[in-house]
Amino acid sequence: MPVRRRRSTALAAAVATAAALGATALAGLGATTASAAERPLTGYELTWGIKQSYRTYVGMFGGFTPSGGATQAAGNGAFTFVDGTGTYDGSAHTVDLAFQGGLVSKSAAHGFEITFSDVRFDSKAGELTADLKKVDTSQGAPRVTEGDDVPLATVAVTREMTDMATTLTAEAGEYLGSASYAGAAGDPLTVVKKATPEPSPTPTTSAPTTEPSPTPSQTQTQTTEPQPSATQTSTAAPGPTATATTGSSSSPSPSATATATATQAPAKGAIADGTLGWGVKESFRAYVVGDVAQGRVTVSGGASQAAGNGAFTFEDATGTYDTDAGRLTASFRGAVNFRGHESNGAYGLDLTLSNFKVTLDGGTGELTADVDSLGTRSAGVVLADLEARTAGLTARNDVITVDAVAATLTEAGAKVFGNYPAGTALDAVDLAVALSDDARLPGGGGSGTSGGTGTTGGAGTTGGTGGSTVGGTGSTVGGTGSTTGGLTGGGSLASTGADLPGPALGAAAGAAVALGAGAVFAARKRRSRA
Repeated sequence: MPVRRRRSTALAAAVATAAALGATALAGLGATTASAAERPLTGYELTWGIKQSYRTYVGMFGGFTPSGGATQAAGNGAFTFVDGTGTYDGSAHTVDLAFQGGLVSKSAAHGFEITFSDVRFDSKAGELTADLKKVDTSQGAPRVTEGDDVPLATVAVTREMTDMATTLTAEAGEYLGSASYAGAAGDPLTVVKKATPEPSPTPTTSAPTTEPSPTPSQTQTQTTEPQPSATQTSTAAPGPTATATTGSSSSPSPSATATATATQAPAKGAIADGTLGWGVKESFRAYVVGDVAQGRVTVSGGASQAAGNGAFTFEDATGTYDTDAGRLTASFRGAVNFRGHESNGAYGLDLTLSNFKVTLDGGTGELTADVDSLGTRSAGVVLADLEARTAGLTARNDVITVDAVAATLTEAGAKVFGNYPAGTALDAVDLAVALSDDARLPGGGGSGTSGGTGTTGGAGTTGGTGGSTVGGTGSTVGGTGSTTGGLTGGGSLASTGADLPGPALGAAAGAAVALGAGAVFAARKRRSRA
């Protein structure tokens, strides 16, 4: 029988509200005055990632499914809930908002499915809540736990309501599967009014606004909701600003519309140079340097890795292109080694990928590499099937750029990595190839910010709000939606054991080690038969 847990403070809150309203009436402040202090709010968005180490943990053997308009940022990033509506209290300078969209966190390997819905943010209480339903099958028969308005995190509210620090609650730990989450730092929380296209300016028209104008001392030049008084000193009271989100990627930048040079390269020929940006898979990188494998990621041969255990960049491309036919073949220098599960100087995981090659023909293709696993070498293994967003290839200023190419793990690739089945989404691929010696490639190349060659250290330690420091690289990965590396170019994290649900961690670690060992054994058998 389902266990339904309702928030114990709901009744107390209702009583307190009734008492406050009664006191207000006795004080002679009638309903008209109270309603005048409130303004309706619409069109808000809330972005929160729960906790990055939790997303990494789920992503190793499961995943997240947004619904009802909710979305997840690329690279197993933060979640955004939409169409927030509620009220703004002009006297207390607080907001109370409810958001549309749901989220399912599921891992069949660990036997849980958690559904989040009716996400709410109350700045006066400094609290984030949601309706939750958890189905736990780890012990056999399903056990269902449900709760309404479950407090997930306390929020250090700021006036701007962006990147607000959060602290997970005991209830969050109960539903997420680890008591250690209680009191732990969650991901930053951002609540903003979604930017809407503005009408063309009409200098001769001065239509009145529907909301009070901000005070002259405020620095915002345009708002859609009332702001707290400029004399207010508290930073814990937000004002619902019309903060614009990051500009739409559909709007071309000036450089994107630049005309080609006067001396364009021919429609087909040899590639002069180029870069390949690829992170393999964010959860795999995090697993290698995390507490389970306690390993290292090392690049060599001219390859580089983005800070924070991020994605890799391989350079010095050679190959051919044909823009008329939409065909491209490019090989790249550089190698990456994943090493972990060390015992008495021997490693249970020692995987090197090198000699990367990408082929595209009409928007689809393959990514291959030479694979060396525990001393067993296989050349030209097809690791991923590729699918570009467009079928054609366009040269601009003698450079062909193909970004965010979807990569899907092949059967051969699944045998290399062991713990991911064929069809698993890998990190997206970014390509840039120069068609002439004087063509200029995009700065930094690849996914993420290029870092120097070297080693990403071992198991990371938990950092501040919204991320963790990975293996001594000195870079904090986190924030709201902005990540480096990941499933499609997003962030990474070396999780600490305290951040992972204890019972499930043992099963996950055992499964990963067993699968990895099985893959190595199978590879050796195949080689011996050959």
